Amino acid sequence: MTTQPDRVLIFDTTLRDGEQSPGATMNVEEKLAVARQLARLGVDIIEAGFPYASPGDFEAVQRIAQEVGVAEGPTICGLARATKQDIEAAARAVEPAAKGRIHTFIATSDIHMKYKLKKSREQVLAITDEMVRFAKGFTDDVEFSPEDAGRSEPEFLYQVLEVAIAAGATTINIPDTVGYLTPSEFGGLIKGIADNVPNVDQAVISVHGHNDLGLAVANFLEAVKNGARQLECTINGIGERAGNAALEELVMAMHVRRQYYNPFFGRPADSEVPLTHINTTEIYKTSRLISSVTGMLVQPNKAIVGANAFAHESGIHQDGVLKNRLTYEIMDAQTIGLNDNLIVLGKLSGRNAFRSRLQELGYELSDQDLNKAFLRFKDLADKKKEISDRDLEAIVNDETQQVAEHFRLELVQVSCGSNARPTATVTIRTPNGEELMDAAIGTGPVDAIYKAINRVVDIPNALIEYSVQSVTAGIDAIGEVTIRLRHDQRIYSGHAANTDIVVASAHAYMQALNRLYGSTQVAGSSLSPQRMAVPAGTGV
Repeated sequence: MTTQPDRVLIFDTTLRDGEQSPGATMNVEEKLAVARQLARLGVDIIEAGFPYASPGDFEAVQRIAQEVGVAEGPTICGLARATKQDIEAAARAVEPAAKGRIHTFIATSDIHMKYKLKKSREQVLAITDEMVRFAKGFTDDVEFSPEDAGRSEPEFLYQVLEVAIAAGATTINIPDTVGYLTPSEFGGLIKGIADNVPNVDQAVISVHGHNDLGLAVANFLEAVKNGARQLECTINGIGERAGNAALEELVMAMHVRRQYYNPFFGRPADSEVPLTHINTTEIYKTSRLISSVTGMLVQPNKAIVGANAFAHESGIHQDGVLKNRLTYEIMDAQTIGLNDNLIVLGKLSGRNAFRSRLQELGYELSDQDLNKAFLRFKDLADKKKEISDRDLEAIVNDETQQVAEHFRLELVQVSCGSNARPTATVTIRTPNGEELMDAAIGTGPVDAIYKAINRVVDIPNALIEYSVQSVTAGIDAIGEVTIRLRHDQRIYSGHAANTDIVVASAHAYMQALNRLYGSTQVAGSSLSPQRMAVPAGTGV
């Protein structure tokens, strides 16, 4: 008999469903960094990937299981279709974890069964029973999902879930795969399951949903009121199409409104016992990390973690906040780990003081990464009088989330002005060690840089997004540049931070190109650098 939790379990699928966002692909080291941060955040389960999908996915899940799935850490989960080869791959990938889970699924809506699976209801029931039992042979922790449950016929859905639980599933996940349901419908769906699946008390009810109509968070909160005790969500709400339910919004809704939600857990309304195990002070840093790694910027008006979430411009609001913050703020910014502290460090400060401040901020860096970040800090200290914690976060994220440098930018120089034609010169070291120099004219300095880089690297691509945002206020602020490229229907992101946004733009572009080039090498493509560029030092 499964013990029902007295709180909400947070199942984070940023590394699986979140990574399916166009351009959000992460390498193994980036996934490890995210998994470590999710562990610090306090999520209960990390869905680390889809092991059968590719050797890279398998390696990432296995390494996360080894390095993050320790006894006191989160459960590490691998996704698998309801097939033996998928389930075996997931089982091998999560095996090193102290707590491993296999999450298997099959579609149950009539439209999916008819057009995608081409199987009858009887066949789907038989597959569910066989594959859940097969997964149970590898681990006691098996989760089952009826894909497109939101559009499945209720009576058949109840039947499938009963079979899955009888076969050994300890979690049954109800996905609104296409983001179609409204809150009242989703709440009714969960209540119907709780009332009509006879063995439902032997499994935890989980929910998964997409945000196509902007209702994912509201749907989940309604599901909690009707008995759901696991929420499958992502940081910043990233994911396919319009994304998933946002972890930070769900957690803070239940934190701020716990008096409202407590009675649904059989607690007194005034109970201060948290409804999740999330360390809320890690929310902001986790959001920043995901934004940096994926290149997906957080919109300024995004709830909880947006730049404007705690900003007040209206005079009436400012007056009220100055008198009492509770007049217009329902939560303290420090609750999510957001503060405006300035570090008492300067260009004469040593490594130990720098390391100590990073540790206070929750960063544990290797000696190599610390050295790189410290050099960037020293450089920044020569340019800025005051260095904020957000500056440090930008430095650390920029230095520790680098991709393999197949092409290395050795020099970038621009000339522009109101009566000049923007011109850029770049020197790039190619994968074979050769230094090539070239120059180009553009509509502006960044356009000129990108044209010059393209002349050297010569990998066809289309720039589909370019954005700049300031880390802090002031003319000397660090600028963060995020770009996205398209090549052969795939999207590659790049991110860089520098007080010089022209330099940051060049490095962000190189990072995206290196991701692109690296993926083509894995795929066996013959892309090679341009040979018409001029060797460095010979002039243009």
